[in-house]
Amino acid sequence: MTPSKSSPHIIWLDTAESTNRTLRQRIRECDNMSVIATVEQTAGRGQGTHTWYSTKGLNLTFSILLNPQDLLTDDMLLITCATTLGIRDYLLEKGVEARIKWPNDIWVGSKKICGILIENILEGKQIRHSIIGIGFNLNEERWPDELPNPVSLKQLTGVHYDPAEELEDLSSKICRRFALLDTSNGRSSLQEEFEKYLFRLAGEQP
Repeated sequence: MTPSKSSPHIIWLDTAESTNRTLRQRIRECDNMSVIATVEQTAGRGQGTHTWYSTKGLNLTFSILLNPQDLLTDDMLLITCATTLGIRDYLLEKGVEARIKWPNDIWVGSKKICGILIENILEGKQIRHSIIGIGFNLNEERWPDELPNPVSLKQLTGVHYDPAEELEDLSSKICRRFALLDTSNGRSSLQEEFEKYLFRLAGEQP
């Protein structure tokens, strides 16, 4: 399951309803750590019944395929740990300190910069495939009124980013965190670090 030293294989689409759905449809032809990204996502999903807002060509909407070797259903949270910490690594390199809002959103201060939707395909008690959908606010500057607290990396840094270049960097950092899932020490370190940067809003339960 260890990723190669090169960047993950990224497939860019002009448009897709949902990168998670597209990756699930193509799962047999995709290698471990493959990434499907789209310039425009027309029906992106968030947690529950929520949708994900993203203007065409401005942000990152993508899904990563993870084929774990020895992860059981009881280990599902470790995939969240690795994903969120990889995103935090990326932001920290940009000079942005981020926190993880339970269960799998990335916040900067009191604003949300990234959402994650993880769908696991099980074989008995083992996780056969994990499809990790990520919506990352990269260059967005105008938001619908109904969104309570969004923010983009451009708004935080004043820099306009190239989505293709940033996806290579971000997905590589996430995949490096996935490599820690291979060992018990790596899993322990992921969980400890995840808990260090995790917070919950009042009334939220784990």
